[in-house]
Amino acid sequence: MNNGMERFGALMAGKLPDRVPQIFNLCEHGARILGMPIKEYYASPEHVAEGQLRLRERFGYDTLLGFYHVAKEAEMLGCRRLIYAADGPPNVGHLVLDSYERIGTFAIPDNLDDNPHCRDVSRCIQLIKAGAGGRYPVLASMTASFSLPPILIGMDRWLNLLFNGPAALCRELLEKCSLFCRRYLAALRSAGADLITYVNPVASATFLSDRQFSELALPWVQRDFADGRTGDIVYFNGGGRIGPQIARLADTFPFAAYYLSPQDDIHRAKADVAGRALIVGTINDVRLLEWDAATIDREVARIMAEGAAGGGFAFGTLLTPYLVPDEKIVLLLKAASRYGSYAGDSVEG
Repeated sequence: MNNGMERFGALMAGKLPDRVPQIFNLCEHGARILGMPIKEYYASPEHVAEGQLRLRERFGYDTLLGFYHVAKEAEMLGCRRLIYAADGPPNVGHLVLDSYERIGTFAIPDNLDDNPHCRDVSRCIQLIKAGAGGRYPVLASMTASFSLPPILIGMDRWLNLLFNGPAALCRELLEKCSLFCRRYLAALRSAGADLITYVNPVASATFLSDRQFSELALPWVQRDFADGRTGDIVYFNGGGRIGPQIARLADTFPFAAYYLSPQDDIHRAKADVAGRALIVGTINDVRLLEWDAATIDREVARIMAEGAAGGGFAFGTLLTPYLVPDEKIVLLLKAASRYGSYAGDSVEG
C-alpha cells in the first residue's frame, strides 16, 4: 500500500494495511514550511492549502488537514477581531455575544455559501482535495453545538447559563448553535471533505459526569446529526477523555471513528466499539516539547502495543504545538511507522 486512502480503506473493510495509518494535525506548521507569519498564512485559503500539502509531502503521514482554527467558526458567526500570536493559533478577540440579552437577536447565517469565512474553508478543502489526487483523505473539522457557545459568549458565561439557567435561554442558544452545526456540516461535505472531526470538548468525560453527559450533552449530539448521516464523522473531545462515553455513543451513532485522549484506555475503547468504528490512539504532543528521542520512542511503542493488534486502529496527534521542531516530528513518524508495521501479520493478529 502506498497511500493513506488505501490504508484507511483497508481498515474500514476489516483488513490490515501495511502499517497503522498516521493522522498528524500540524496547523500553524503550514506557515513555517511556507516561511511566512501565521497571520499572513491564514489570510488566504491558497496559503493554507499549499502549506498542508507541503507538510504531508515533507513528513509522509496519511491524511490532509482541511482546517484553519477554532476561531474561524466564531468569524463565521460575527466575530470581528482575532488575536494573533507569533507561535500559535489565533484566539477570539471579540465575543459575538457580550451579554445574555444578545442571544435573542443572534441569528445564524441562512446560506453559508455567502459567508466569506466559510468560503475560505471550502476553497481550502477544494484545493487540498485537488492536490491529494484521491490518495489521501481530507479531514475537516467542526465544533459541536454543545461546545460552540464558549467562543461566542465566553466560557464563564456559558457554564453559568448551562448549570444555572435560565433553561429556556440556554436551549435557545443551543438550538441556534445546532442549526449552525448542521449547515456547516453540509458545507464541509459539499466542499469535498472525506472525514469530518466533530469536536466536543465541553462534553468530555474530563469535564462532565456520565449523568451530565447523558442529560446535558448527548441530546445535542443527536440534534446535530438529526439527518442520521454519521458515516464520515470522527468524534473527538478536543483532548479531553472520551473513554467512558464511547459505549453509549457507539450504541447510538454509527460514527466512523473515535479520536481518543492520551489519558483514555485504548484496550477498553476498542472493546467498546467492538469493530463498529475505528479507534485513534493519540500521543500527548504538548510533551514533545520536552521529551527526548528515547521517550518519544517508548511512548509510541506503548500506544501501538495497546492498539495496533487486529486492526481497526490509527495513530494520531492532537494539535501539535507550533514550537515542536521538525526533528521531533520526524522522530515521531519514524517510531509510528516502525512500531505500527503489520508486516507478516494477519487480520486476526
